[in-house]
Amino acid sequence: MSEPLKIAIAGLGTVGAGLITLLNANADAITARCGRELRITAVSARDRTKDRGIDLSGLEWYDDAAKLAVEADADIIVEMIGGSEGIALDTCMNALKAGRSVVTANKALVAHHGMEMARIAEENNVSVLFEAAVAGGIPIIKSLREGLAGNSVSRISGILNGTSNYIMTRMRNESLDFESVLKDAQDLGYAEVDPSFDIDGVDAAHKLSILASLAFGAQINFDDVYIEGIREVSLMDVQFADELGYRIKLLGIAQRTENGIEQRVHPCMVPVASAIANIEYAINAVEVECDFASTIVHAGPGAGAGPTASAVMADIMDIARDNIVPLFGVPCDKLDAIPTVHMDEHHGEYYVRLMVVDRSGVFAEIATILQNHDVSMESVLQRGRAPGEPVPLVMVLHETREADMKAAIKEISALDSVDGDPHMIRIELLHG
Repeated sequence: MSEPLKIAIAGLGTVGAGLITLLNANADAITARCGRELRITAVSARDRTKDRGIDLSGLEWYDDAAKLAVEADADIIVEMIGGSEGIALDTCMNALKAGRSVVTANKALVAHHGMEMARIAEENNVSVLFEAAVAGGIPIIKSLREGLAGNSVSRISGILNGTSNYIMTRMRNESLDFESVLKDAQDLGYAEVDPSFDIDGVDAAHKLSILASLAFGAQINFDDVYIEGIREVSLMDVQFADELGYRIKLLGIAQRTENGIEQRVHPCMVPVASAIANIEYAINAVEVECDFASTIVHAGPGAGAGPTASAVMADIMDIARDNIVPLFGVPCDKLDAIPTVHMDEHHGEYYVRLMVVDRSGVFAEIATILQNHDVSMESVLQRGRAPGEPVPLVMVLHETREADMKAAIKEISALDSVDGDPHMIRIELLHG
């Protein structure tokens, strides 16, 4: 049997502690599957005195994770610190430059510095693996990089943030407004005290940029991802979606077009019969459309100690087996700089809800503006009568260009008969 593979862990939060627990629980099976022992030799965390429910005796302790990356007796550095800059970045860069492989669950780090990390890893003949950075326990990275490597992928779409999906699920199932569910989610620990990264779509965008690079053989390009969160989705919209045969999900979508790649994160109405429409609460799902394997849907827990530690361990075991592939599936110099298609050029169907004054001639004004912008209506819903008072008017619009849709809405919002800002949600007709 080969020499033990020695591992140093930077960060002993939920996932770092979970990784040690997993290895202790399944050590014999992991050794048999790898053909060598996996041995944790060193750790680093901010607080030595904290009780993490695991035995750390016999492990070398470093207060400075960046120092651990260079000095620890280890073949692999596992980074569990988080954040795209600072000590997390220093730890990973130090490890790679010292000729040590890196395993990380840090999607922000990969999204912002993945290309630089890949180049340094290639120069030093080591690996950077990050299965746990996207969709927790779902092996979507391995699926794209290896299982579907013989396919040409045309589109990826998915629920990439469990917090937002939890909120949208409870709003629909319990007829609760956004703020009420968010507060409850924070009290229960599903949402952070500052939930901005989750509910504003940034977390999903980090993950989407990684998936797009893998899927399309493109240089990672987080800065060009269109991002829109769920703060403005109202209970009224959720209820109208249900009436129209849709459910609202925050999706990340990357799609190859003849003009480049669309990368976008925003609320979507998806048909209730689609697989992703039925992914509930904190579960993640990713749908991959490709030429020979058709459409494949991956679903599972997107966060938590167990699922994330499972994904980290899978990466460590790949290194132990010498099963190594380039960071984004192909070497850095083979990654294409594919242009991003601006959101204004997106074509799709739309849901629009207006609050309009209930009086004659209002609908004709709106219809004229839509016609002037080459936007056509598929169906209209109006609920309630309150002469002289605002009532909801809902329109489902045929496929049109985003720029035309936005221009029409801007003009409609300026009408005296329209109260407040219109609410627009894109409709996605998923295949799975």
